[in-house]
Amino acid sequence: MTDKIAHVVVDVPSVNTDRFYDYLIPESLQGAIHVGMRVTVPFGNRTIMGYVLSTAKESKVKGLKPIQSCLDVQPVLTEELISLGKWLAQETMSFFISSFQAMLPQALKASYKKSLHRVDTPSNPTLNALFDGRDNIDFDELETLIPLKIINEEIKRETVTWEYHVTTKESNKTVTMVKVVGELEAFDRYLAHLSKQAKKQYQLTEYFSTMDQDQPLKTVLERNKTTRQTIKKFVEAGLITLYQQQVDRNPYAGDMTKTRPLPLQSQQSEALDKIVDSMKKKRPDTYLLHGVTGSGKTEVYLQAIDWAIKQGREAIVLVPEISLTPMMVERFKRRFGDEVAVLHSALSIGERFDEWRKIQKKTVKVAVGARSAIFAPFENLGIMIIDEEHESTYKQEDHPRYHVRDVAIKRAEYHQCPVVLGTATPTLETFARAKKGVYQLIDMPERINHTAMPHVTIEDMREELHQGNRTMFSRRLKLAIEKRLQNNEQVVLFLNRRGYSTFVMCRDCGHVVECPSCDISLTYHQREHRLKCHYCNYSEPMPNVCPHCQSDTIRFFGTGTEKVEEALNETFPEARVIRMDVDTTRKKGAHERLLKQFGQKQADILLGTQMIAKGLDFPDVTLVGVLTADGLLNLPDFRAAEKTFQLLTQVSGRAGRHELTGEVIVQTYTPEHYSVLFAKAYDYHGFFKQEMALRKAYQYPPYYFLTLITVTHEQRLRAEEVTRVIQKLLVKHLSEEAIILGPSPSPIERIKGRYRFQCMVKYKNEPDLHHVLKKILDHYQKDYQKEKLMIHIDLNPQQLM
Repeated sequence: MTDKIAHVVVDVPSVNTDRFYDYLIPESLQGAIHVGMRVTVPFGNRTIMGYVLSTAKESKVKGLKPIQSCLDVQPVLTEELISLGKWLAQETMSFFISSFQAMLPQALKASYKKSLHRVDTPSNPTLNALFDGRDNIDFDELETLIPLKIINEEIKRETVTWEYHVTTKESNKTVTMVKVVGELEAFDRYLAHLSKQAKKQYQLTEYFSTMDQDQPLKTVLERNKTTRQTIKKFVEAGLITLYQQQVDRNPYAGDMTKTRPLPLQSQQSEALDKIVDSMKKKRPDTYLLHGVTGSGKTEVYLQAIDWAIKQGREAIVLVPEISLTPMMVERFKRRFGDEVAVLHSALSIGERFDEWRKIQKKTVKVAVGARSAIFAPFENLGIMIIDEEHESTYKQEDHPRYHVRDVAIKRAEYHQCPVVLGTATPTLETFARAKKGVYQLIDMPERINHTAMPHVTIEDMREELHQGNRTMFSRRLKLAIEKRLQNNEQVVLFLNRRGYSTFVMCRDCGHVVECPSCDISLTYHQREHRLKCHYCNYSEPMPNVCPHCQSDTIRFFGTGTEKVEEALNETFPEARVIRMDVDTTRKKGAHERLLKQFGQKQADILLGTQMIAKGLDFPDVTLVGVLTADGLLNLPDFRAAEKTFQLLTQVSGRAGRHELTGEVIVQTYTPEHYSVLFAKAYDYHGFFKQEMALRKAYQYPPYYFLTLITVTHEQRLRAEEVTRVIQKLLVKHLSEEAIILGPSPSPIERIKGRYRFQCMVKYKNEPDLHHVLKKILDHYQKDYQKEKLMIHIDLNPQQLM
């Protein structure tokens, strides 16, 4: 007896619908529907998309509705990913549908259209005239032409009904191909009837009669410098036909010389042997590959993957940001050629869909990408690698709030394969687990070319001010840049702020121009002469006078990358500067283009934000300047010192990676801070020891777990009141060992017009926490839609803002 019932999770991410629904598999679809497929189902008075998570012979529910259609030929979710999605929803307290949506490319997510369907002649003449012989009108078209009240009256009269349509963005790219179908005699007859003026047709007749294989229409048009109109005449004469051929979009097309495995040094060989041993014995070990910048971690990754591929297994490699991806992708593409699929957000929706399909169709063995690539639908994984594991971008800040590392370890249990966490600056939690033996530690303390780590100098900017230097460059940094320009060497300058200035203030009354929807000052962007909010994208023209007191003494304060670029052009007019920040890399391919220009020495100075801090490897970079090391230190975050240390160490690693000696100059107003001093000495162990002592004293991870609960509402009092009730419920239901802080306003109290309050739970072991939090969410579920109350729970927050 075949299964007649499908258990479906529907595409409605809400508390009330967060469960599996039973649907009848109609006879017409029996044998066609499999677990992991997308289907369209009736839900209330609409049609929506859902995922089939399991099937059964019968259901306890009476009067089941049938599935309407199947959207896939083969499942888009494997059985492992379905099981992983359920675990993810439970672990992160997210909706089931959100977990499954996170695993799939954008092209597979549904969009919904509504149309009005005519059943009988509407009594309203305006509406009747709108149909004009049609049976359906799109809602978008109706919205502006007729009041909803009239439509509702006609629905009551049963002359019209709403219809819902599910559409997906998935599309296969096709090209128009030309096929020659006419015999030589047919071409001769065609020529005989041509007039002497039809020179282009004479040329094409000769071209087609000698064409030995099908060609893209675009190629035919370019080679013959002709038009589609002329080609059409040959189609009409029955000499050629045009047809569509499916092709893959290849975002990395181009000549890539293949590389061969490099000879390994002893520290690399030892690391590789341990990882390969886990693959041989099919053990799901987690390794921390702790190697200084330039220690050859990437070659270890490449050779470990090569071993996995030779055993018929697959690999996932994660890199933290798009900016890192071009260089990493090139390394993997050069080594493994067409065996590599690339998954990251800089690709178009269509390109990402094609790359994902290569994995689904088993035509590739390696997936390289950012965070979501951890869900690549491989079915025989041999290794997973997370490069720069300390990066906070590995944590998803929206539903489902997962950390890539946890997902990788869970998948490793299923596939019985190792996970490798590679970094020069591990997070304290990761290093503490390695020291306890939860993870296995592999140390790579030396650079492969045995060059010394670049010398780091700390410049006290307070002293510069006392000496009368009011520019953004210390005297030492200015001289060092001049020296590099004379020697035809390159410079990387790092500043963790985009825009022209951090804020705009009136010197008369002290008024700072703030975002109307967020409690944060607007940043001035000189190129557009506008003030912008980096949280909600609000923007307004730069005022000429103070909006508060009408004074004209409105001035820029703070420094952004745009302002530094202007100062560089003034101070070093002969220098060619490339600026890399979110503003200059918005367009597709901008990262690759700018880095390629710098790599080809078309610029002397690369100025950028966090995206240039890691992964870059240019032989002529001999100077790295950090313009303000204090940006992260002053954030209200217990990880501020750790992030500062990681960033300074990573940035320093960009200098002197080849034959030329490197130098790093760090400008700061707090030169005595331990994170700056330990970064100067490249002393991770010293920093770890001091920071761990502080974490223990103040009861923070890795000594305690954290859960952050954020309540948002349009009214400040309501947000505070709900947070206060939640805090009391937590005190009542959790153990006495749990430390509950709050309620307090979030560091940025208002974003996009919504007030934000939070409370935090610190704990070592609270087995009932999930249960208590679920009860709190259930208690408030009626208020979610009714009064737009939102409660966000983050069980392992990476940001407290």
